[in-house]
Amino acid sequence: MQSVLSRRVFVASAAATPGLGIAAAAILGIPARSFASAPEQPVTLHAGFPRQDQALVREMVTVAHFNEKRVRELVDRYPALANAWWDWGFGDWESPLGAASHVGNRGIAEYLIQHGARIDMFAAAMLGQLDALKAILSANPGSQRTLGPHGIPLLAHAKAGGTGAAAVAEYLEGLGDANGNIKIFPVSEEEAKPYLGTYSFGSADTDRFVVKIDKGKLMLVKQDFANRPLYRVGEHEFFPAGVPSVRIKFAVKDGKAAGFELVDPEPVLSAVRFAD
Repeated sequence: MQSVLSRRVFVASAAATPGLGIAAAAILGIPARSFASAPEQPVTLHAGFPRQDQALVREMVTVAHFNEKRVRELVDRYPALANAWWDWGFGDWESPLGAASHVGNRGIAEYLIQHGARIDMFAAAMLGQLDALKAILSANPGSQRTLGPHGIPLLAHAKAGGTGAAAVAEYLEGLGDANGNIKIFPVSEEEAKPYLGTYSFGSADTDRFVVKIDKGKLMLVKQDFANRPLYRVGEHEFFPAGVPSVRIKFAVKDGKAAGFELVDPEPVLSAVRFAD
């Protein structure tokens, strides 16, 4: 039986066979430059290619809170960034649309949606899209209790939308449980003192956490990721902002933490305090 050589196979075979590229191009009407050899100067690719450049992803999510001009520049050049996500630590994921939504930046949110961002209930709440939000909550009972990026409740997104989302805020307030249900206990600077210091969980210089006070908040700091506020939920027990399933449990003795255990939800690591 006579076989039929498909155009795709023929092109691939010709491209891979020295001397046939130009002939194949002529036969199929493809410009000869399609089979040109690789450029002499190698292309420099970002780390992690073909995933998106993580530096650009982080910038995109950051500026989506407040800088519409930069958002437009980035999306115009890299359209896929409209749907980028960044993990601020421990699984506190945020998209550009999520960033714009919880700060009430309608201009950025609308621009992102127009350029392919996937709208969710948090954006709908901030934008005042009451019918859309009701449909989501009706189809998914109890989802009004779901927390957004950084643990910000759905009701807070509606309030961030101002007068344009007033009807959504009123509706959510009527539900009674759209404002978060995690009991958090305040921590004064005096109460935070036993936890302050540097903790090690490995031999590398980057295997360090620092617990400090910044602008009145207890913070967990690591060299290669963003600072995370710590929220107290029990005696010497905290969770990092946005991820209540992760717990940091300090071992306190004689008024000072000797170390802590990170649980997610199983124990992940133990860190010990550096000598003072």
